[in-house]
Amino acid sequence: MKKAVQQIMLGTVTKNEKQTAETLRRIRAAGYDGIELNGFMVKPTSFLVRMLTKAAGMPVGKGGSYDWNALVKEAGLCVTSIHEDLGTIRREPETVAKEAEAFGTKYVVITGMYRFDYSDKAAVQGLCRDLNTSGKILKEAGIELLYHNHNCEFLHVEPQKTAYDLLLSETDPEYVNFELDSYWPTEAGVDALALMKKLDTRMKLYHINDRGTRLLKPAMTPILKSDSMELGCGNMSLDAFIAQAKNVNVDAVILESHKNWVDNSPLRSLEVSAQFLNARI
Repeated sequence: MKKAVQQIMLGTVTKNEKQTAETLRRIRAAGYDGIELNGFMVKPTSFLVRMLTKAAGMPVGKGGSYDWNALVKEAGLCVTSIHEDLGTIRREPETVAKEAEAFGTKYVVITGMYRFDYSDKAAVQGLCRDLNTSGKILKEAGIELLYHNHNCEFLHVEPQKTAYDLLLSETDPEYVNFELDSYWPTEAGVDALALMKKLDTRMKLYHINDRGTRLLKPAMTPILKSDSMELGCGNMSLDAFIAQAKNVNVDAVILESHKNWVDNSPLRSLEVSAQFLNARI
């Protein structure tokens, strides 16, 4: 089971190719095997995409013109997977498949839909059909399609049934499987371990993060805001999650934390998390 880092963490430390090479070297030195790339970070992207990610606190960096294939190989890392949006896959499936093949990965991952109502049952059923169609096209090119969750998929489409339940029941395992992120169901009040067990072998990749509180300044009230944390520093049942990931032979455990980094540094944060992962994987 490989250990990897999600590229979205690295926008502030990939401002030029020299810094990017050093960042990737530090990732490898920390004990990670690979990186999960984002299509919108390894090629030129629209101003809107750059502004949206920056507004969310996760700037994409300036890597659109870098030779990521060479940079990753020089660092001794592999590419576990590539995140792409469904619109790009539907418009250019052959291009997406060739890109994945060029990076030496078999996984293309969709990370949710922009301005999409996950409480609309008909819309989610339509999404399932689109995923099945795109997954079939990619499979014919030797690429597997995975779906990555956030918290919005745990909105209910009807009593006792969430959008994620529909995604699981109405997508074809031959064409669509999953990259589970345990942080977001936990944030939504869902039992992430039960969800992992429900996915079983359909969980091909596992996104790991921890969730807890860090006191940054004197608190006005005795209530602190929860946010992402370095692995082992929060309150999630990470050992149980990792054990389940091993049980179903996921290909990679991929770290993705959301700001709130120790020392305000994504590199220092991923190095602290690596100590936790290296003791378990």
